[in-house]
Amino acid sequence: MKCLLFLGSSCIYPKLGPQPMKEEYLLTGPLEETNWPYALAKLASIEMCLIYNWQYSARYMAVMPANHYSAKDNYHPTNNHVIPPLISKFHEAKEAGAPAATVCGIGTHQREFLYIDDMADACVHLMNLPDEQLVPLLGQDPNDGLASLLNIGVGHDVTILELDNTVSEPVGYKGKMNFDATKADGTPPKLLDVGRLTALVYTAKTTLKVGLTVAYQDFLSRREL
Repeated sequence: MKCLLFLGSSCIYPKLGPQPMKEEYLLTGPLEETNWPYALAKLASIEMCLIYNWQYSARYMAVMPANHYSAKDNYHPTNNHVIPPLISKFHEAKEAGAPAATVCGIGTHQREFLYIDDMADACVHLMNLPDEQLVPLLGQDPNDGLASLLNIGVGHDVTILELDNTVSEPVGYKGKMNFDATKADGTPPKLLDVGRLTALVYTAKTTLKVGLTVAYQDFLSRREL
């Protein structure tokens, strides 16, 4: 039978949820304020999947991926996520021979990053599970006590300072990093608990260092076009 896969987001979890965030923590606290519209749309869709599964024994699976990154990312100067502007900033600093590069915040906030190929592989792995493993993920039985969604992540996070150092390595930038404490650090940590995913015999394979190296090489190739 066919299975529909819905992609949620880690921003659907409570703003100050316990770390790491288990699937059952959904709707146990207030959302992060700046994510309200996006998160509510995701939550409504997850609920739709659940109700279809309850009422019609549909096979609609909802998964919650961590922050992901990849080659062919969006390097717009302001409309992007965490990693692309760091790659661009450190590359420009290296090209200019700048002794220092300024990054936002104080560098202590933590983030989890999932390489896009690992997210895709996890999704395919889940959709190909045998029924005895797949059906309990769908919430068809409202009395089984299982959350009808599944986290996809790497199971650990890094501080923004650690991320900066990891990004600067493949770029080859050797300068100093100055932190601008007047700029926001962003949302609180959102580390996902991947215990249920690991139990289904899937673990993300791409290390942050390897993924960032691939992303930077793609960044260079696109600048040369």
